[in-house]
This record gives sequence, C-alpha cells and structure tokens, in this order.
Amino acid sequence: MQNFFLLVLVSLIYFSCDRVPQTPPDTPTVGAVLIGGGIMSATVGTFLREFDPDLSIELYERLDQVAMESSAAWNNAGTGHAGFAELNYTPERADGSIDIKKAISINESFLVSKQFWAYEVSQKHLTARDFIYPVPHISFVKGSENVDFLKKRFEALKQIPLFAGMEYSEDPQTIKKWAPLLLEGRDTKEKIAATRVSRGTDVNFGMLTRELINSLEKSPNTRVYLKHEIVNLKANQDKTWTVVVKNLFNNEERAFRARFVFIGAGGGALPLLQKSNIAEGKGYGGFPVGGQWLITNNPDIVKLHHAKVYGKASIGAPPMSVPHLDTRVIDGKTSLLFGPFATFSTKFLKNGQWTDMFSSLSFNNIIPMLEAGWHNLDLTKYLIKQLRLSPEERIAILREYFPNAQIKDWHLANAGQRVQIIKDDQEKGGILQFGTELVGSQDGSIIALLGASPGASTAAQIAIDIIARCFKDRFERSWRNKLKKIVPSYGIELHKDALRFKEIEDHSNKYLGL
Repeated sequence: MQNFFLLVLVSLIYFSCDRVPQTPPDTPTVGAVLIGGGIMSATVGTFLREFDPDLSIELYERLDQVAMESSAAWNNAGTGHAGFAELNYTPERADGSIDIKKAISINESFLVSKQFWAYEVSQKHLTARDFIYPVPHISFVKGSENVDFLKKRFEALKQIPLFAGMEYSEDPQTIKKWAPLLLEGRDTKEKIAATRVSRGTDVNFGMLTRELINSLEKSPNTRVYLKHEIVNLKANQDKTWTVVVKNLFNNEERAFRARFVFIGAGGGALPLLQKSNIAEGKGYGGFPVGGQWLITNNPDIVKLHHAKVYGKASIGAPPMSVPHLDTRVIDGKTSLLFGPFATFSTKFLKNGQWTDMFSSLSFNNIIPMLEAGWHNLDLTKYLIKQLRLSPEERIAILREYFPNAQIKDWHLANAGQRVQIIKDDQEKGGILQFGTELVGSQDGSIIALLGASPGASTAAQIAIDIIARCFKDRFERSWRNKLKKIVPSYGIELHKDALRFKEIEDHSNKYLGL
C-alpha cells in the first residue's frame, strides 16, 4: 500500500512538469484545430465548413488512419441510439412510474444526426448505403418483475410521437417472429416480454467518419495530419492558444497558434484538457473501462436474426455494459455480436499507454477519484467478476438471449476503450458520471468532450452545442439561419409535434435509404 501511494506521488510530480515552446509573433494562426480523428472532430469540422468555408481548419490524429479508436466499427455497438430499446435510458422512479425524459432527449438528438447526415448525402459528401442500414430495435426481458417494468415503459413511450409504431408482446410466437434466436431452446414456461420498433438502425461510425473527413480534406482551407500528436496546449493573452504538435514520423515538434481548439480525442481528451490548465477542467478525473464482444459469422445463425436486442444490465454494471445481441453490417458483410463483456486496463485509448491513468492524476483530482472509487464498490466487484469469466461462462451469459448458442460458433474480439468521467461534486464529493460532458473555457476558445456512450449517435447535436457556445456571436448573427437548412427541426420539440416529426423523419429517411 505504501508503494502504491509513493507511485501516485511520483506520478503527480513527474507528469505535472510540462514545458511549452514559445511561438514567434509572426506565426500564422489557424482558425480551428480539431484534436482526434473520430466522429466528433469529423462532425464539428463539417459543421464549421458549412457555416464558414473560408475558416482555416486543421485536424490532428496520432494514428496513421482516422476512425481507428472509439469510432472504428468493431470498437462500438454500431447502434443508432434512439431510446427505442435501451432500458437504462428509462429508469423506474421510486413510485413505480417510468422516467422517459432521457429517452426522449436521446431520440431527438439522434434525429438531429439523421438530418445532418441526410443533408450531407444531398450535398454528395456522403454515400448513405455505406454507413447506415435499417435494423429493428428490440427490448427483451425475463421474469414477472421485469415484464411489469417493460409494459409500463411501453405504455409511457407509445404516447410520444417519436416512438410511434412501438409494439409490445408477451406472446412467445410473436417474439419468435421478431427474433427467432431468442426462443430457440427456451423453456416455454418462462415469462418473457419484448418491445419492437422497426425503425431502428445499425450505423458504421467508422465508415461515416472516414467519409466526412475525406470530404473535409477536399476543402481548400482544411488540412488533415495523420501520425501527429498534440503534446501540449498553452493559453495566450490574446485568447489564442499555443498548440505543440509532434510529428510521429520524425519525432520533431513544432508550435503554432489557434483561435479555437476542440479536444475530441476520446479517452485522450482528459490529459489534453488537463494540459490546457483551464479553471473549468480542474477536479476532473477518468476511469478507463474496456470491452469485448462475442462474434459469429456463421451464416446459418446470422440469417435467423435481424435485430438489435437489448436487455437489462447486471447490478453494478455501467450503462455501457447493457447486454445486447446485435445484427451488424460492416463493409457489406452481416455478422452478429453479443456483449459487451467488461475489461480493465490503465490505458485511456485502445492504442494508448499503460501509464495513461497514472499520468492523469493531479493534486486537483486525486481526492475525487478516491471518493468515487469508494462510492462505486459495486462497479469494482462487477469488473473483477467480468475479468474472471471463462469462455464457457461467457457462452452461458449469451444463452440467456440465445439458448441454443454453441461455443464453436463464436469468437471473442476486443472492442474499444472508454474513459468514464470522475468529477468533484460540491455535495457528493467525487462521483463517477456516465454519459458525455462538454468542458470548456469561459471565453469559448477551447472545449473538450469527455465521457462515452451515446456520443457517436448524438454527435451532430453535441457539435451544434459546441459551436453555439464557442462561436456565440457568429452563430447568433448568421450561422443559426444556415443551421435551419441543415437541421430543419432545430429549435422544435418534435416529441410534441407529431406532424412535424413525421415530415422530418420521412425527409431524412428518403436521403438515407431507410
């Protein structure tokens, strides 16, 4: 124990010693710097190009390709998160009623993404069939208590236009028609229920990211740098930032100025936010959680399942660990995945360093991180249990959804690495927060996106929030009007307007081939 605390102290001292090269006064200033080659930088950059084609934009990615971390197809579930099937978005209140606010919010945010993608298709910047496919979304539960919950959830959601067409059934034969694998070999006496929305989607966020960035690169004022790593950030008195980048081809560093910096580097966002030293970033920490999938390409199994089936998470499991049996369409090939199974590593990125978690420790976040650890012992127990699973035990979990599953048909693959947010709460102390959060300077010159799911599905709404906040004057003066052409529903509460929702949905689906 003494050695552990000594290691923490040495880490705090070592990793807090950064030097930033000075930039000459005549150094050219870039309009916007995007850090990370994933779906968020691609989306923010595309919106900025649409709003101001003359704005100089530079995107930096430390790997030799874009979309290789969280945005890569097999590093995420590929679900177009819309609240149709994800039970963790509709918690049960103490009085037994169902809270549907988050499901509505995520659904409307996904509709913003669909409108944005449809617009880019209409402008021939995207090819819809490359990245999005119609796949029904199903919620599936077992046992009387869970069946009661699902029925109440259905009754609450079916009244909302966004969830029009949702079906509910406790009839095994109906559920078998929706997803045959769920019933193959199942005890007919077991009480089950399911809901189904046929309008669900499977999204290849890797392909989508690559197409957006390829389109950006064709713009005369945009440059994309691969194998370039941002190693430091320093605020200047004129509200610009000195950005230090290392060329990983030759290990040379250079410094330049930027008027706006977006840190969209997934798990790598927290360390860069800390290097910026902005007051708003003080006290934030991160807890890395990885994942694995069971995958089958057996055509006899794959052809029997066309759905994304979500169940209930285990006690103590993080929301990103909700079990699901999914159809995936990647590069034109259909497979099934099941999971995720949690893993643990001190890396903040799949292609990160073992020192990532230690280097993120600071005098500002060490107490909140220790408090969060104490308050989340269930999560620790869950992770330990997951790490000890044998291949046979993983198949046993899969059989709760596919009773006839055989170990020979499935292989294990690593998914992406996520960093859950730890923050200092004035009332509760250090808390572990799931989801995503924007943390930026008061003057809007720098902003970081922290956290995990459902970031990719809601990328367009997050990008709009970033731009409205960081380019406030220009957004209010002229960009808002342009946004209405890209996202016609902007400013409209679609969950209260059935006719407008139908019009928006039909328009988006037309361009997206849904």
